[in-house]
Amino acid sequence: MKITTNKRSLPDWIKVDFKHNSEVMELKKELRKNKLHTVCEEAKCPNLSECFGKKKTATFIIMGDKCSRNCRFCSVTHQAPDFLDPDEPLKVAEMVKDLKLVHAVITSVTRDDLPDGGSGHFASVIREVRKLTQATVEVLTPDFKGIEADRIRVSDEKPDIFNHNIETVRELYSKIRPEADYDRSLSFLKGIKMDNNAILSKSGIMVGLGETDDQLKRLLHDLSETGIDIFTCGQYLRPSKNNIPVEKFLTPEWFERFTELARSFGIKYVYASPFTRSSYNAAEIISSIRKA
Repeated sequence: MKITTNKRSLPDWIKVDFKHNSEVMELKKELRKNKLHTVCEEAKCPNLSECFGKKKTATFIIMGDKCSRNCRFCSVTHQAPDFLDPDEPLKVAEMVKDLKLVHAVITSVTRDDLPDGGSGHFASVIREVRKLTQATVEVLTPDFKGIEADRIRVSDEKPDIFNHNIETVRELYSKIRPEADYDRSLSFLKGIKMDNNAILSKSGIMVGLGETDDQLKRLLHDLSETGIDIFTCGQYLRPSKNNIPVEKFLTPEWFERFTELARSFGIKYVYASPFTRSSYNAAEIISSIRKA
């Protein structure tokens, strides 16, 4: 697999125009007015302008913009989290309605400080969105410290897609995700299908962190054993100098071959490209699955 390893400059296929037009700025203004946040902004997603501007989609990040964990790849602020806003579920639902979204993606910072890990808040958001809109709902949750009751609390609301990102290979967890656990994430994903097999389960990773081909193959095997329906893979891009540096830039051709490799492990829906992120093209993905 051909890999570019120049750390000093971005390869041509990675360069993105980060200019924001008036539509993007207007949407940002509406989000701030309602004291809402999007992971698109917090994680400095390279697809922000496309999603905000052209597709009128956004992935809402609930329970504040401060995380109780400190993953080395993430630009979300790590410090004592905020108090929960009891009105947030309704605010999110109203924004989904106002934006006329057909597919709402809800994620969160990790809230290890809360007794239920924030699972009850996720459940409330799903209920409110369903009350006000016809949008399909996708959730991207933390691992809730592996507590089954918290995962089930979300599963019971029957989100159309239940996503939990495993993020990287087992061998890099101590370096990249020291407060998470690879096997706990696998158990979490397996549990989603045990809770309700009708829910589409999803997971994703970043590459370019120093993983090897053999490690990736073992990861694909492990994920296939959980029964996931959807898998995403994208190039890791360093959000700031405070985050772990990129080890490798992988070519678009590499991602094409990796897509076929993932499918060979029995994972039905695979989306892999340099700019693929876990919620990128989410509306198109669920639409294509429903038509299949």
